[in-house]
Amino acid sequence: MALYKLFLCPDGSLNKAVFTVNMSCIPFDPANTDYRQFKIDVADGEPLEDPDGKVMTQDEVNVFLKTIP
Repeated sequence: MALYKLFLCPDGSLNKAVFTVNMSCIPFDPANTDYRQFKIDVADGEPLEDPDGKVMTQDEVNVFLKTIP
């Protein structure tokens, strides 16, 4: 199981992740300390699942990180 999972909104956008340890929601808001930690963790190799439950490769994660604030 990955530490983080991306959440797909009904409109198809990605605007939050879930911390799977306690199922807390992390909005993609640069002012949010959990969001900043999420970005550090996944950049450093913590597992990240896409909205379909597939664990992303580090290359996929790196590309994704460039698309969010």
